[in-house]
Amino acid sequence: MNILVTGANGQLGSSLRNAARNSNDNYLFTDVADLDITDTRAVEKMVADNGIEVVINCAAYTNVDKAEDDSELAETLNAGAVRNLARAVKACNGTLIHISTDYVFGGALGNTPRKEDEPANPTGVYGKTKLHGEQAIFDSGCSHLIFRTAWLYSEYGKNFVKTMLDLTASRPELNVVFDQAGTPTYAQDLADALVRIVSDRKFAGREGVYHYSNEGVCSWYDFTRMIASIAGHASCDIRPCHSDEFPSKVVRPSYSVLDKTKFKETFGLEVPYWVDSLKTCIANLQNHEA
Repeated sequence: MNILVTGANGQLGSSLRNAARNSNDNYLFTDVADLDITDTRAVEKMVADNGIEVVINCAAYTNVDKAEDDSELAETLNAGAVRNLARAVKACNGTLIHISTDYVFGGALGNTPRKEDEPANPTGVYGKTKLHGEQAIFDSGCSHLIFRTAWLYSEYGKNFVKTMLDLTASRPELNVVFDQAGTPTYAQDLADALVRIVSDRKFAGREGVYHYSNEGVCSWYDFTRMIASIAGHASCDIRPCHSDEFPSKVVRPSYSVLDKTKFKETFGLEVPYWVDSLKTCIANLQNHEA
């Protein structure tokens, strides 16, 4: 089977490269230098010329704050480009696997894990444009699986874990928000799950929206404490603070834990606990530095 991966140089795309190394399928990894997914004809040609049967879209505009001032580009990448991919997949009778976000629930209240069928209520441009991307897929009529995820981190690029490893190693004290709760998601875990679903052909007949993050729940404060503890950065005094102490153009979700029940029941895959996966990621980072 021929699989096209877009956004291949990002966190999830890089993790997919690792996950697909021993796959019997043919993965074609592309990023903007190889394929401009905002170019309708370029997308159609790439899919047709390479006999693509599955597209895994990891490309997105993900700068939550900057999106407020760059709404046109965010809409183009998070919705328009997704529409191009969906139409190309529809034309070849393939399947689109698209990565979305917990930010579609930006304005949701309560402290119950979010299920896939809950009404979306994004509060910022990023969440709205990602929701528009989901809607473009629905409207296209293509075969699709949408995976919403949250708090993604990895050994690659810029992310919360790598930032906090640097800060807790270099600062005597640090204030971190404690009134936003969610679940950290190790990109390698999600990538492994996606490759497994594709290799086992478990996507056939299982169209729809799914939630995937690691198991468990924590605040950004708890997350940072665990990062420092695993890394051995005991000299940094990590203190809890309120969200309003860090003014932002976007109201971030106060509780964005995703319910993974549908994912686990549909695909029969276990979801790792967030602390276990965090230990793996930090060990890989430390071994790389050694």
